[in-house]
Amino acid sequence: MPPLRNGNERMARILYGVHGTGHGHAIRALTVARRFPEHEFLFVSHSDGAAILSREYTVFDCPNPVTPIRNHKVATGPVIFQNAGFFLHEKELFRSVLDQMERFKPDVALTDYEYLVPRACRKTGIPCLSVDHQHITNFTDHSIPRWQYRNYLLNYWASRFLFTEASEYLVISFFHPPMKKNVPKAVLAPPLLRESVLANMPSDGGYVLVYQGFSTTFKNFFPFLRSIDRNVIVYGFNSDHLSGNLQFKKNSEAEFLADLAGCTYVICGGGHTMISESLYYGKPVLSIPFKNAFEQQLNAHYVEKLGYGLCCSHLKPGPGIIPEFEANLDQCRRKITEGNFIGNQEIFELVGRFIQRCVQDDTTPARREVTRAGINPAPTD
Repeated sequence: MPPLRNGNERMARILYGVHGTGHGHAIRALTVARRFPEHEFLFVSHSDGAAILSREYTVFDCPNPVTPIRNHKVATGPVIFQNAGFFLHEKELFRSVLDQMERFKPDVALTDYEYLVPRACRKTGIPCLSVDHQHITNFTDHSIPRWQYRNYLLNYWASRFLFTEASEYLVISFFHPPMKKNVPKAVLAPPLLRESVLANMPSDGGYVLVYQGFSTTFKNFFPFLRSIDRNVIVYGFNSDHLSGNLQFKKNSEAEFLADLAGCTYVICGGGHTMISESLYYGKPVLSIPFKNAFEQQLNAHYVEKLGYGLCCSHLKPGPGIIPEFEANLDQCRRKITEGNFIGNQEIFELVGRFIQRCVQDDTTPARREVTRAGINPAPTD
């Protein structure tokens, strides 16, 4: 039995599955793990996620389904090819995660849109809490534009059948549409912000900050940025040089967050972490989401719908976009002040209660598996 903490709380061994594409999932998982230093963590991740998490924690590097991005859009061919390779080896990868669990003996599991850990937890009876943003797409109701409906269906079914195997769900989002009635074990909460974000105070330095994830762009992107009548700081290409009004900077968390806190507004993709941090600092957002990536398109849609900025859903931004956007900056700032973009306390309390509730359950994993057998907590339509 795990040792007690403060006479009541028990230390736990926590298995944490983290989707490894991009930085957002790993940053969110790090923020959660750092909040609970009394527990022991073993992460399961891959690619960017494994690289970030391994700086502080033990990581079992294990492939997962991926969504390759090329030229600022989901690359259909590579998606099919790379994921076919994953599913060809799914059984042996699943077995490798079970082997890790046999050695680590977790009391409970967390997951951030990872494929294998929730399935392994289902098999072994370990409770698993999903802490992510992606389930906003299929756990809540949206008014879907007709031209986005195909992407919505693809995203919905991928999320529903590949990444909805946890016991319970904590969905983190800067926007809160109504929950579907058939999602009995899901809770919505405001964004989770890393501690380094909270260390900066916002100001207005008169410049624009640009973040381009995955170091990929479209052919009109740099001419578009050069048309802005301001200095523009560009992150995401891990380069350090000047080009006209563009100042490219190498990756640095501290310098990036300082520049983000001090900019006038932000131009970025549709990533939830980047948008949430920008809104927390009170910065209007011009979002240019990846094409065919419904979750990013949805985030950008709500940026505009809620009055926080502008959504540019095509890859040929016209010269009138910047004047239109800048003319409404004050109005965007007023709207942003009405939102809540930090849910750290609420999220930590919910995660902490989940961990302690599961650890204090003295039934064995096998018994938990039997008691859950008829519940099927995953949402169904």
